[in-house]
Amino acid sequence: MKATIALVVICSFATVAVAQKNNNFETGRNTIVHLFEWKWSDIASECENFLGPKGFAGVQISPPNENEVIVQNGDRPWWERYQPVSYQLNTRSGDQSALADMISRCNAVGVRIYVDAVFNHMAAIGGTGTAGNTCDPDSKSYPGVPYGSDNFHTTCTVNNYNDAENVRNCELVGLKDLDQSQDYVRQKIVAFLDQCVDLGVAGFRVDAAKHMWPADLQAIYGSVKDLSTDHGFASGTRPFFFQEVIDLGGEAISKDEYTDFGTVLEFKYGTEIGNAFQGHNALKYLKTWGPQWGLLEGTDAVVFIDNHDNQRTGSSSIITYKNPKPYKMAIAFMLAHPYGTTRIMSSYSFDSNDQGPPNDGNGNIAGPSFNDDGSCGNGWVCEHRWRQIYNMVQFRNAVGTTEVTNWWDNDDNQIAFGRGDKGFVAFTLNGDINQSLPTSLPAGTYCDVISGSLDNGSCTGKSVTVDDSGNAAISLSSGEDDGVLAIHVNAKL
Repeated sequence: MKATIALVVICSFATVAVAQKNNNFETGRNTIVHLFEWKWSDIASECENFLGPKGFAGVQISPPNENEVIVQNGDRPWWERYQPVSYQLNTRSGDQSALADMISRCNAVGVRIYVDAVFNHMAAIGGTGTAGNTCDPDSKSYPGVPYGSDNFHTTCTVNNYNDAENVRNCELVGLKDLDQSQDYVRQKIVAFLDQCVDLGVAGFRVDAAKHMWPADLQAIYGSVKDLSTDHGFASGTRPFFFQEVIDLGGEAISKDEYTDFGTVLEFKYGTEIGNAFQGHNALKYLKTWGPQWGLLEGTDAVVFIDNHDNQRTGSSSIITYKNPKPYKMAIAFMLAHPYGTTRIMSSYSFDSNDQGPPNDGNGNIAGPSFNDDGSCGNGWVCEHRWRQIYNMVQFRNAVGTTEVTNWWDNDDNQIAFGRGDKGFVAFTLNGDINQSLPTSLPAGTYCDVISGSLDNGSCTGKSVTVDDSGNAAISLSSGEDDGVLAIHVNAKL
């Protein structure tokens, strides 16, 4: 009998763990966009006016809980959001009411919300938070929770990434390191996550997961409520957890330690793709793209080209909006290839690493404006509104779960491949492509969704004709604005 009970418990934990890897997207949608530092009211409007109609699946929002208000040289840096004071849902993006309204409105148009959850630590800088609570990091006092000195690890500094205990039990850049093995600390964290679930979120990006013990995280995740049926989720649906574990190899902590109970942000993905589309590694090698490159299994990975951290302080391998042609090519490859759950960065323009979002001069976030072509102004970059990117989100929706087919390369930096009988892409870094290639697509004329779109029955950019044998004359010049061509069944005349 005891053996039977134990087996049931093990199976139950395994079922929950697998469920926590389900991204909870609505059917026929793909890709999370990180609307970095947007206000809740602006995200709600963006879901209704753009993300929903364009087929995006979700939004990663900035941390919604109270953070320390920090002023540097007249500006409030972006990283103040990662200095928690309490778990009260009040930041300069909006209060709890605005957050709840945004989540409800986004869910109503099929766009899920994923919270950037910060609970490895509390603020390193003392003062007053965005909800009016104070804290004293020197004495490890955070009355807004409340946490006291007994709820933290012993003071030490993270300075040895070859020592897992140092990385997980010490303070990262002075941030006060919570002891998640304590029942009290776990209860406070779970209560915070449950509050977000009650408001209708679909999951969590877990900040600094690498700096917490896997067993503690597994216990915390497993204690969080199922998603809210009041917000359209099926009974028993688990939150989606995607965890920040930076693992480029050569350190004591491995991303594989975190895949039993959630997915992991695959940092190696953007590094390798960045190298490829900057010409440091021939595109032909991407034929074997996936776990053979040292990546996680696709079901364990959330993938991205850049994020809010490494677009500021990353290696030269990281491509950002500041180098737009290879950046758009890298994003196009990510969205054309079936590997992983995809996430796109949506930025504001910055000149210094600490620079905060566009504001009114008093620290209040100034929302984006929108130009006639749909692009953003008022200091916002909005990569997700670039035609080449949102059209590739629609490409990914069109090709669904089809496999990579009809791979072609020139043994160097020109490649092309299909997605079953649903889509086809080509890329060139060097030289022109002028090839008749098998696509497996139905015969007809297709709009290239990189150079333009299908609009009112005609192509605003280039078109490609597929013959009765499924072959197409692919023409792509390295001198074009974008080194990509993409066609799919939903962009067929």
